Amino acid sequence: MASKKQVKVGNILLGGGAPVAVQSMLNTPAGDAQACVAQAKALEAAGCEIIRTTVPDMAAVKTVAALKEAVAVPIVADIHFDYRMALEAAEAGADKIRLNPGNIGADDRVKAVAEKCRQKNIPIRIGVNSGSVEKEILAKYGAPTAEALVESALYHVSLLQKHDFDDIVISLKSSSVKTAVEAYRLMARKADYPLHIGITEAGTERMGMLKSAAGIGSLLLDGIGDTVRVSLTADPVKEVYAAYDILKAVGVRQKGVNLVSCPTCGRTRIDLIGLASRVEEALRGCDKNITVAVMGCAVNGPGEASNADIGIAGGNGYGLLFAKGQILRKVPESELFGALLEEIEKL
Repeated sequence: MASKKQVKVGNILLGGGAPVAVQSMLNTPAGDAQACVAQAKALEAAGCEIIRTTVPDMAAVKTVAALKEAVAVPIVADIHFDYRMALEAAEAGADKIRLNPGNIGADDRVKAVAEKCRQKNIPIRIGVNSGSVEKEILAKYGAPTAEALVESALYHVSLLQKHDFDDIVISLKSSSVKTAVEAYRLMARKADYPLHIGITEAGTERMGMLKSAAGIGSLLLDGIGDTVRVSLTADPVKEVYAAYDILKAVGVRQKGVNLVSCPTCGRTRIDLIGLASRVEEALRGCDKNITVAVMGCAVNGPGEASNADIGIAGGNGYGLLFAKGQILRKVPESELFGALLEEIEKL
């Protein structure tokens, strides 16, 4: 059910069968171009494909220009109430504008933004969340329900359509996983715009990841979603890693190593938890599309993980190195980690 309509954000396509794009947002001060550029470079290195930055004033507009010079990743300018910032950000090279037309005042302001974005081929993302629903819509539904979120988003869409602007992306975020999932499913039935999916205010790294995996994963398995942001109260680079992990877990995109490891049991005679963590960290930047297994014992290892391209299984003071279910050799426990990485290098 992924969007049939396609928009272009810089060099990234959203919708129309394009791969689900991963994005994040800078959390450095918007007017500090140097700090923003440093963080954007870190996000780019982590694989982030779209970077958003807030633009509350002219100092932040200069940051947009600095970001465009520093990284190849498309830049999204996040605008809240001042339509002039949208116009200036477009001139500064922003690849997408995040703006709710109903929040920027009179219709002539909406028209000005729509015309500027059309002129420069810049899409607009309408971003509705449970705290931004209009009072009359909130009164109608009694709460920021899924139906309320969708109605609010379609209201903002109509303000752009009035000026023949249709290069639109929609997000419907709630801190409630259930509400967000219901809202996106409803919107997918009502409109065909690319959908930016995520759970807003999801929380700290642990709970935010869990809520995001539940919500985003459910939508992706339904075929809903064209770009994703995992919102965490954490370093934005961790959002990027989490997004790819979710995409990988549901089989939507394979970027890098797929690590499988057993939950351990009474047969385990090595520090499998520590070993699996070391392997995961060591392979974080590996771009080989392979499956690596870290298993607790020789009883289940090569058999249960027979589809793994390469793997290790623990023993008592030693372990087995195996590939596609076939044992390659026995290795002392102290050398398992290094032996595994050596074999991965050969693949």
